[in-house]
Amino acid sequence: MSSPVLVLWDIDRTLLYVGNTDRLIYRELAHDLLGHPAQHLPAKGTGRTVPLAVRELLQRNGAPDADLDALVKQALEELPDRLDEYRSHMLEHGHLLPGAAQAVEAVHAHPGWVPSVVTGNLQRSAQIKLEAFGLAPCIDSALGGYSSDDPHRPHLVARAQQRAQAAWGATFDRTNTVIIGDSLEDVTTGVEGGARVIGVASGTTPAQQLHQAGADRVLADLTHLAALQEVVTALTTTSQ
Repeated sequence: MSSPVLVLWDIDRTLLYVGNTDRLIYRELAHDLLGHPAQHLPAKGTGRTVPLAVRELLQRNGAPDADLDALVKQALEELPDRLDEYRSHMLEHGHLLPGAAQAVEAVHAHPGWVPSVVTGNLQRSAQIKLEAFGLAPCIDSALGGYSSDDPHRPHLVARAQQRAQAAWGATFDRTNTVIIGDSLEDVTTGVEGGARVIGVASGTTPAQQLHQAGADRVLADLTHLAALQEVVTALTTTSQ
């Protein structure tokens, strides 16, 4: 029997798009914690982890250095609850990306493939997004890597591999772990963290840049299930 394959999905702009929801929450957090409207927001679609984005948000909008760590901690504690209140807004202003639902279902149904996530979201925030868009049943979120584990994204691969190993009794490393994501951060996460990378040019990063950054393969989107399955199989059955 061949070893299982850990397939780690990125969430935002790979599987789904939440519109301006995250940015509305950033504005709320900055206003409520700092007492004035935010003049600077984190860049869109970069794949940075939420703890780093929140720290930048508060720092650039005038949080006193002496209070910064405490304010970041408070913001991260409040953020999932605020996101939960925006479920209907996410569905109204966001959408699943083309082919995402079918791709997630196909990976889930494939014998020996273990579907989870590696994401810059906090764990509870990731779960809220997956539930809101109906993807949660096909993803074993308990095995994922989240920015609530570590703000340095490449470290999240090992977290997911360790959790999958505990659940499956198999060793997971670069030879049988694949990240599917849209951003340069997703590529870096795999290259530095120990996973193959399938780039998906569904976000703000063009296919050529994903290639140049080190993605093993790049797809235009997730609409061609056979191509996705072939690439995952090729990356985990050949030595490269």
